[in-house]
Amino acid sequence: MRRRDAIRAAGLAVTHLVAVGALPAFAQSPAVDGKRALVGAASDLKFALTEIVEQFERETPHRFTLNLGSSGNFAQQIRQGLPIELYLSADEDYVFQLADAGLTKDRGSLYAVGRVALYVPAGSPIKLDPELRGLKEQWAGVTKFSIANPEHAPYGRAASQALQKLGLWDMVQPKLVMGENISQATQFVATGAAQAGITALSLALAQDVASRGKHVVLPANLHAPLRQRMVLTRHAGPAATALYNHLQGTKAKAILQKYGFAAG
Repeated sequence: MRRRDAIRAAGLAVTHLVAVGALPAFAQSPAVDGKRALVGAASDLKFALTEIVEQFERETPHRFTLNLGSSGNFAQQIRQGLPIELYLSADEDYVFQLADAGLTKDRGSLYAVGRVALYVPAGSPIKLDPELRGLKEQWAGVTKFSIANPEHAPYGRAASQALQKLGLWDMVQPKLVMGENISQATQFVATGAAQAGITALSLALAQDVASRGKHVVLPANLHAPLRQRMVLTRHAGPAATALYNHLQGTKAKAILQKYGFAAG
Protein backbone atom coordinates (compact mmCIF):
# COMPACT_ATOMS: atom_id res chain seq x y z
CA MET A 1 0.00 0.00 0.00
CA ARG A 2 1.36 3.42 -0.91
CA ARG A 3 2.03 5.79 1.98
CA ARG A 4 -0.70 8.21 0.89
CA ASP A 5 -3.20 5.36 0.76
CA ALA A 6 -2.05 4.17 4.18
CA ILE A 7 -2.67 7.62 5.63
CA ARG A 8 -6.13 7.72 4.07
CA ALA A 9 -6.98 4.24 5.33
CA ALA A 10 -5.83 4.99 8.86
CA GLY A 11 -7.85 8.19 8.88
CA LEU A 12 -11.02 6.47 7.71
CA ALA A 13 -10.66 3.78 10.37
CA VAL A 14 -10.34 6.25 13.22
CA THR A 15 -12.97 8.61 11.85
CA HIS A 16 -15.41 5.71 11.73
CA LEU A 17 -14.73 4.90 15.37
CA VAL A 18 -15.25 8.50 16.39
CA ALA A 19 -18.40 8.91 14.28
CA VAL A 20 -20.00 5.70 15.53
CA GLY A 21 -19.03 6.62 19.06
CA ALA A 22 -20.51 3.68 20.96
CA LEU A 23 -17.69 1.39 21.98
CA PRO A 24 -18.40 -2.38 21.94
CA ALA A 25 -17.96 -2.76 25.68
CA PHE A 26 -20.81 -0.34 26.31
CA ALA A 27 -23.16 -1.76 23.69
CA GLN A 28 -23.57 -5.15 25.34
CA SER A 29 -25.57 -4.19 28.43
CA PRO A 30 -28.88 -2.33 27.97
CA ALA A 31 -29.70 0.74 30.00
CA VAL A 32 -32.12 0.11 32.81
CA ASP A 33 -34.52 2.82 31.64
CA GLY A 34 -33.90 2.12 27.96
CA LYS A 35 -31.90 5.32 27.56
CA ARG A 36 -28.15 5.78 27.45
CA ALA A 37 -26.56 9.03 28.53
CA LEU A 38 -24.65 10.61 25.64
CA VAL A 39 -21.08 11.61 26.50
CA GLY A 40 -18.88 13.70 24.20
CA ALA A 41 -15.19 13.53 25.10
CA ALA A 42 -11.86 14.66 23.72
CA SER A 43 -10.12 11.79 21.96
CA ASP A 44 -7.06 11.94 24.24
CA LEU A 45 -9.41 10.26 26.75
CA LYS A 46 -10.01 7.25 24.47
CA PHE A 47 -8.37 4.69 26.77
CA ALA A 48 -8.66 6.38 30.17
CA LEU A 49 -12.34 7.28 29.92
CA THR A 50 -13.24 3.92 28.39
CA GLU A 51 -11.71 2.21 31.42
CA ILE A 52 -13.46 4.56 33.83
CA VAL A 53 -16.87 4.12 32.21
CA GLU A 54 -16.54 0.34 31.96
CA GLN A 55 -15.77 0.22 35.67
CA PHE A 56 -18.61 2.58 36.50
CA GLU A 57 -21.11 0.54 34.47
CA ARG A 58 -20.12 -2.61 36.35
CA GLU A 59 -20.84 -0.91 39.65
CA THR A 60 -24.02 1.01 38.80
CA PRO A 61 -27.19 0.62 36.68
CA HIS A 62 -26.18 3.60 34.51
CA ARG A 63 -25.28 3.12 30.84
CA PHE A 64 -23.55 5.45 28.40
CA THR A 65 -22.85 6.08 24.74
CA LEU A 66 -19.31 7.43 24.49
CA ASN A 67 -18.41 9.63 21.51
CA LEU A 68 -14.75 10.58 21.04
CA GLY A 69 -13.53 13.44 18.86
CA SER A 70 -11.99 16.89 18.83
CA SER A 71 -13.03 19.26 21.60
CA GLY A 72 -13.75 22.11 19.19
CA ASN A 73 -16.00 20.01 16.99
CA PHE A 74 -18.02 18.82 19.99
CA ALA A 75 -18.44 22.39 21.22
CA GLN A 76 -19.78 23.39 17.81
CA GLN A 77 -22.13 20.41 17.70
CA ILE A 78 -23.50 21.21 21.15
CA ARG A 79 -24.21 24.73 19.92
CA GLN A 80 -26.05 23.19 16.97
CA GLY A 81 -28.27 21.09 19.22
CA LEU A 82 -26.48 17.74 19.61
CA PRO A 83 -27.97 16.39 22.89
CA ILE A 84 -24.68 15.58 24.61
CA GLU A 85 -25.29 15.37 28.35
CA LEU A 86 -21.71 15.34 29.62
CA TYR A 87 -18.94 17.09 27.71
CA LEU A 88 -15.26 16.49 28.54
CA SER A 89 -13.05 18.98 26.75
CA ALA A 90 -9.27 19.03 26.38
CA ASP A 91 -9.44 22.84 26.50
CA GLU A 92 -11.43 24.51 29.25
CA ASP A 93 -12.09 27.57 27.08
CA TYR A 94 -14.62 25.58 25.04
CA VAL A 95 -16.52 24.82 28.24
CA PHE A 96 -16.48 28.47 29.28
CA GLN A 97 -17.81 29.50 25.86
CA LEU A 98 -20.72 27.05 26.14
CA ALA A 99 -21.41 28.22 29.68
CA ASP A 100 -21.47 31.85 28.58
CA ALA A 101 -23.96 30.85 25.86
CA GLY A 102 -26.26 29.34 28.49
CA LEU A 103 -25.88 25.77 27.21
CA THR A 104 -24.49 24.21 30.39
CA LYS A 105 -25.60 23.86 34.00
CA ASP A 106 -22.56 25.75 35.30
CA ARG A 107 -18.92 26.34 34.40
CA GLY A 108 -17.93 22.75 35.08
CA SER A 109 -14.92 21.24 36.83
CA LEU A 110 -11.26 20.88 35.92
CA TYR A 111 -10.64 17.13 35.79
CA ALA A 112 -7.07 16.88 34.46
CA VAL A 113 -4.06 18.61 32.95
CA GLY A 114 -2.67 16.90 29.85
CA ARG A 115 0.83 16.54 28.39
CA VAL A 116 2.15 15.96 24.88
CA ALA A 117 4.83 13.56 23.67
CA LEU A 118 6.85 12.86 20.54
CA TYR A 119 5.77 9.44 19.24
CA VAL A 120 7.61 7.32 16.65
CA PRO A 121 7.00 3.79 15.37
CA ALA A 122 8.78 0.86 16.99
CA GLY A 123 12.16 0.37 15.34
CA SER A 124 12.47 4.02 14.30
CA PRO A 125 16.07 5.29 14.04
CA ILE A 126 15.00 8.59 15.62
CA LYS A 127 16.61 9.08 19.01
CA LEU A 128 14.12 10.44 21.51
CA ASP A 129 14.91 13.52 23.57
CA PRO A 130 12.74 16.33 25.00
CA GLU A 131 14.36 19.01 22.81
CA LEU A 132 13.74 16.95 19.62
CA ARG A 133 17.40 17.07 18.56
CA GLY A 134 17.17 13.43 17.47
CA LEU A 135 14.17 14.22 15.29
CA LYS A 136 16.08 17.05 13.61
CA GLU A 137 19.10 14.81 12.99
CA GLN A 138 16.95 12.15 11.29
CA TRP A 139 14.63 14.58 9.51
CA ALA A 140 15.77 13.55 6.03
CA GLY A 141 14.22 10.13 6.62
CA VAL A 142 10.84 11.58 7.61
CA THR A 143 8.28 11.99 4.84
CA LYS A 144 5.21 12.59 7.02
CA PHE A 145 4.97 14.19 10.47
CA SER A 146 1.62 13.96 12.22
CA ILE A 147 -0.23 16.28 14.60
CA ALA A 148 -3.90 16.93 15.27
CA ASN A 149 -5.49 19.88 13.51
CA PRO A 150 -4.71 22.96 15.65
CA GLU A 151 -7.88 24.67 14.42
CA HIS A 152 -10.14 22.59 16.67
CA ALA A 153 -7.95 20.04 18.52
CA PRO A 154 -6.23 21.37 21.67
CA TYR A 155 -3.46 18.78 21.43
CA GLY A 156 -2.75 19.91 17.88
CA ARG A 157 -2.53 23.48 19.12
CA ALA A 158 -0.10 22.41 21.85
CA ALA A 159 1.97 20.51 19.29
CA SER A 160 2.27 23.53 17.01
CA GLN A 161 3.21 25.75 19.95
CA ALA A 162 5.94 23.32 21.04
CA LEU A 163 7.36 23.07 17.53
CA GLN A 164 7.38 26.84 17.17
CA LYS A 165 9.09 27.33 20.52
CA LEU A 166 11.78 24.80 19.55
CA GLY A 167 12.28 26.57 16.21
CA LEU A 168 11.14 23.53 14.20
CA TRP A 169 7.80 24.71 12.82
CA ASP A 170 9.15 25.86 9.45
CA MET A 171 11.05 22.59 9.06
CA VAL A 172 8.01 20.46 9.89
CA GLN A 173 5.32 22.23 7.87
CA PRO A 174 6.16 20.84 4.38
CA LYS A 175 5.84 17.27 5.71
CA LEU A 176 2.89 17.87 8.00
CA VAL A 177 -0.19 15.63 7.97
CA MET A 178 -3.03 16.60 10.28
CA GLY A 179 -5.46 14.28 11.99
CA GLU A 180 -9.04 15.35 12.63
CA ASN A 181 -8.29 14.70 16.30
CA ILE A 182 -5.35 13.50 18.38
CA SER A 183 -6.44 9.85 18.16
CA GLN A 184 -6.33 9.95 14.37
CA ALA A 185 -2.98 11.75 14.37
CA THR A 186 -1.58 9.05 16.63
CA GLN A 187 -2.96 6.32 14.40
CA PHE A 188 -1.01 7.69 11.46
CA VAL A 189 2.24 7.04 13.33
CA ALA A 190 1.17 3.73 14.86
CA THR A 191 0.37 2.33 11.41
CA GLY A 192 3.60 3.62 9.86
CA ALA A 193 1.80 6.07 7.59
CA ALA A 194 3.82 8.82 9.29
CA GLN A 195 7.36 8.42 10.61
CA ALA A 196 6.85 10.63 13.67
CA GLY A 197 4.27 12.85 15.33
CA ILE A 198 3.23 14.62 18.50
CA THR A 199 0.52 12.88 20.47
CA ALA A 200 -1.16 13.01 23.86
CA LEU A 201 0.82 11.31 26.61
CA SER A 202 -2.39 9.55 27.63
CA LEU A 203 -2.50 7.79 24.26
CA ALA A 204 1.23 7.03 24.15
CA LEU A 205 0.96 5.26 27.52
CA ALA A 206 -1.95 3.03 26.44
CA GLN A 207 -0.89 -0.57 25.86
CA ASP A 208 -2.22 -0.73 22.30
CA VAL A 209 -0.30 2.38 21.26
CA ALA A 210 2.84 1.71 23.31
CA SER A 211 3.21 -1.73 21.75
CA ARG A 212 3.53 -0.16 18.29
CA GLY A 213 5.87 2.70 19.07
CA LYS A 214 7.93 4.64 21.60
CA HIS A 215 7.66 8.14 22.99
CA VAL A 216 9.27 10.91 24.99
CA VAL A 217 7.34 13.51 26.99
CA LEU A 218 7.91 17.12 25.94
CA PRO A 219 8.52 19.83 28.57
CA ALA A 220 5.32 21.44 29.79
CA ASN A 221 6.75 24.93 29.26
CA LEU A 222 6.79 24.45 25.47
CA HIS A 223 3.04 25.05 25.18
CA ALA A 224 0.08 26.58 26.96
CA PRO A 225 -1.26 24.33 29.74
CA LEU A 226 -3.75 21.69 28.56
CA ARG A 227 -6.34 22.38 31.24
CA GLN A 228 -9.10 19.86 30.63
CA ARG A 229 -12.57 20.70 31.92
CA MET A 230 -15.86 18.80 31.95
CA VAL A 231 -19.38 20.12 32.24
CA LEU A 232 -22.99 18.95 32.35
CA THR A 233 -25.11 20.43 29.60
CA ARG A 234 -28.75 21.46 29.85
CA HIS A 235 -29.65 17.98 28.54
CA ALA A 236 -27.98 16.17 31.46
CA GLY A 237 -29.96 13.50 33.28
CA PRO A 238 -29.25 11.38 36.39
CA ALA A 239 -26.77 9.02 34.67
CA ALA A 240 -24.63 11.83 33.27
CA THR A 241 -24.72 13.60 36.63
CA ALA A 242 -23.63 10.44 38.41
CA LEU A 243 -20.68 9.95 36.03
CA TYR A 244 -19.70 13.61 36.38
CA ASN A 245 -19.53 13.16 40.16
CA HIS A 246 -17.69 9.85 39.81
CA LEU A 247 -15.01 11.49 37.65
CA GLN A 248 -14.14 13.70 40.60
CA GLY A 249 -13.64 10.71 42.91
CA THR A 250 -10.55 8.73 43.85
CA LYS A 251 -11.20 5.72 41.58
CA ALA A 252 -11.50 7.79 38.42
CA LYS A 253 -8.58 10.03 39.36
CA ALA A 254 -6.35 6.99 39.85
CA ILE A 255 -7.11 5.82 36.31
CA LEU A 256 -6.48 9.27 34.88
CA GLN A 257 -3.15 9.40 36.68
CA LYS A 258 -2.21 5.99 35.24
CA TYR A 259 -2.58 7.50 31.77
CA GLY A 260 -0.29 10.43 32.54
CA PHE A 261 -2.83 13.09 33.44
CA ALA A 262 -1.91 15.51 36.23
CA ALA A 263 -4.57 16.27 38.81
CA GLY A 264 -7.05 18.94 37.85
